[in-house]
Amino acid sequence: MTREQIIAKGKDVIRIEAEAVNNLIDGINENFAKTVELIYNSSGRVVFTGMGKSGLIARKIVATLNSTGTAAFFMHPTDALHGDLGMVRNDDTVILISKSGNTEELLNLVPMFKRIGVNIIGMLGESESKLSRDCDLILNVSVKEEACPHDLAPTSSTTASLVMGDALAIALLEMRGFTAEDFAFLHPGGSLGKRLSLKISEIMISGKDMPVVGEQTSLKDSILEITSKRLGVTCVVNENGVLSGIITDGDLRRLLEKSLDLRNLVATDVMTKKPKTITKELLASFALQQMEQYNITSLVVLSKEKKPEGIVHLHDLVKLGLQSR
Repeated sequence: MTREQIIAKGKDVIRIEAEAVNNLIDGINENFAKTVELIYNSSGRVVFTGMGKSGLIARKIVATLNSTGTAAFFMHPTDALHGDLGMVRNDDTVILISKSGNTEELLNLVPMFKRIGVNIIGMLGESESKLSRDCDLILNVSVKEEACPHDLAPTSSTTASLVMGDALAIALLEMRGFTAEDFAFLHPGGSLGKRLSLKISEIMISGKDMPVVGEQTSLKDSILEITSKRLGVTCVVNENGVLSGIITDGDLRRLLEKSLDLRNLVATDVMTKKPKTITKELLASFALQQMEQYNITSLVVLSKEKKPEGIVHLHDLVKLGLQSR
């Protein structure tokens, strides 16, 4: 094949699969609505099963459902016939995925599912098939052709099943009122979960690790505090522990440029008054937004009494993967 032919073939595959997905729109009908309502009103889980490529698609749909608030699991048809049927309860909903609608392993399972008493939904490529006769509801995922030139390798058909599964998951998400915060709760290890759930109180530097000096602390000792705590900043507090200002590396650089006599200077001579602050109950992602907005690298965490409780540093937020872009 020439390079032009390769490019043409790639575009042809995408066109065929795009048409298959677009044709699914007609399959979003009363049966689709009934399926969503059935799952939503069920106290059980959604059990997916399928052979070969259909089984792989089923696993992906299960992962999407679980991450969006609908409990689901995959059961291999062969394993089901050798003991895994014990995982299925009569309040579960079973979804069978099959392009032909005549998959032998699934046909062997149907009588067992009926004995358990579960609702059976077929996500089938052939609505007039052996499996369709035993399903309570049919989700039609038929395609005109596979992208494979021999019409053999599952391509368009698996894409159609995957998209139908996504449609189910998102419709259920909407019905449950599933929020971004709910998503974060189920994804605590991901950057999105951290942005939506991690609070400042959980990441701020506090206690003996927080740099603090008094208003009358000498410039020399203030610099030592900044250096020893390695945050490039120190809080300056009055005699009651209330925040008066901060001294940053930038303040020190600007001071040196003025060529002043530094020996008699104290913290209040150097500090930036009214620095940007934050409270500990806010989300860490908000701290990052504030730093980006004001082009600063740290925020002082204040108590209700305006006393410093901690410091949030940009480096720590970035290290946690909290970048907003």
